[in-house]
Parts: sequence; structure tokens; C-alpha cells
Amino acid sequence: MTKTAWVFPGQGSQSLGMGMDLLELPLAKKKFAQAEEILGWSVIEICQNDGEKLSRTLYTQPCLYVVESILADLLLEKEQPHLVAGHSLGEYLALYVAGVFDWTCGLKLVQRRAQLMDSAAGGMMAALMNFDPEKLEKVIAATSDVVVANDNSPAQVVISGTPAAVETVISQVNAKRAVPLKVSGAFHSPFMAAAAAELEKILESVKFNTAKIPVLSNVEPTACVEADILKQRLKQQMTGKVRWREICLALPEYGIERVVEVGPANVLTGLIKRSCSKLILENIRTSADLLALK
Repeated sequence: MTKTAWVFPGQGSQSLGMGMDLLELPLAKKKFAQAEEILGWSVIEICQNDGEKLSRTLYTQPCLYVVESILADLLLEKEQPHLVAGHSLGEYLALYVAGVFDWTCGLKLVQRRAQLMDSAAGGMMAALMNFDPEKLEKVIAATSDVVVANDNSPAQVVISGTPAAVETVISQVNAKRAVPLKVSGAFHSPFMAAAAAELEKILESVKFNTAKIPVLSNVEPTACVEADILKQRLKQQMTGKVRWREICLALPEYGIERVVEVGPANVLTGLIKRSCSKLILENIRTSADLLALK
């Protein structure tokens, strides 16, 4: 059997209309209805009609969790992964699929996470593509109030910090492309410490189970099933770096031959291809993709 990892994208992979092809499936109907009861608003309504709300952290994260979890549940009827990982928000999906917490618990955690991150104002994030890594490292070291938030691939990182500090780095690194991200704060940086402390209090009260499937965490990309360790890693995630490039490189080390991105985009498979070109890469974005799966 081909050893397979499932990966789950985070904020930025959302798109208007995502998940709407699943509406007639009984499992999806049930989950969308349950989500509305928990959230107090309709994922369906936002994903169908409200691109502005869908792009706001407060709504983006719960919508992605619901849509990706439905796709994952449907995929679980066909196969089982050997390893799971998620990018930022996607780590909550990985933990859900691994059985670390149940679906309802995961959605409530994601809702609170989204509220805390949405209220974190004053920061800035920007994606840098095709840059000199050594120069970036030197400029970051010499510039206060900015860090590398996402180490995505050899050719792409996301920096996070105060607007002035981020702009300083952009002006000095001379990346081929620098794209400011539409987010409310400096995510995955020390500037999220207050929000992270609030989420940590909530995580303390949540029971984590031993994972049924090993999980590669954002802050520590080594496979783990221990509940206490996975919880500790998740506590660090909001202020810690997303070490996605290292996760990509770890996949073949764990014998992974095939990677399935479960979610509405192909962001992660694109990043994985840059680091591990020999892996078989697939995407499950729609009900048609599920039907086409052999």
C-alpha cells in the first residue's frame, strides 16, 4: 500500500462557492446544520453569497474548518492516511482527523481562535517570493518588530510584524515579489502573545486524546501521537513560526510517497512540489474529486 499523508490548508485558501457542491450529501447537510447551531451564523450563506465576510478572519477560519472537515470525513470512507499535517488553521483539521478531539470541540476552538485573531489589530504580514535567503536572514536580524511567520518553501516566506518593520524588510530584501496579506494582525509572531494566552487558557480545559494517526505540527515538524505534546505544540502555534518547508522535507523521511491536500485550493501541494518533487500529489477539493478517487 502506498504510504499517504493528508495535508490541510489554512487561511488564504478560501474561495466563494467552496463546499457548495457538497450540499446534497447527507453527511454534509448534517455538518452544515450543526455548524450553524454552534456558530450562530450560516457557513452556507457566507460561502455562497458573501465574499467580503468570507475573507474576514472571523468567518474564514470556521468556514474552512467546516468545509475541509466534511471533505475529510467523506475521504475517510475511502481510505486512511498514515500521517497528517495542516498549515496554520489546517493543523486543527489534522488533529480532528487524527482523533485528538471531536468535531464539535474543534469547531468551537477554531471559532474562538478566529475571534481572537480577528481582534488583533495593528500588525501586517507580507509574502516574499524569490529572494536571497541569506540577505533576508540578515535584514530580519537587524530589524526589530518583524519575524518570519511562515517558512513555506525555499522560494517563499511570509514575514509578520509592525507595518513599518515589514515595509523596511521589503525595501531591503529586493524580493522578486512582495505581496501584503489581507489579515488584521501580525499572525504567527510575538505580537499575538495576548491572543495566544487567551487561547491557551481554553486549551487547558480541553481533553486531548492520543492521536490515532501521527501528526506533524507547525512549530515542531516531527511525527507525534502523544496528547500532551500535541496540545503544547498547539499552544505555541499562534505566536510560533509555521515550519512548512521542514514539514515538506520530513514527509519522505517518514516513508510518505503520496500526499493528498484536502481543501478548496492547491496551495500546499504547490509548496510541497518545490521541496519534494518526487512525491505523488493529489487534491480533494470537490465531490467530483472524491468520486474520481480510485
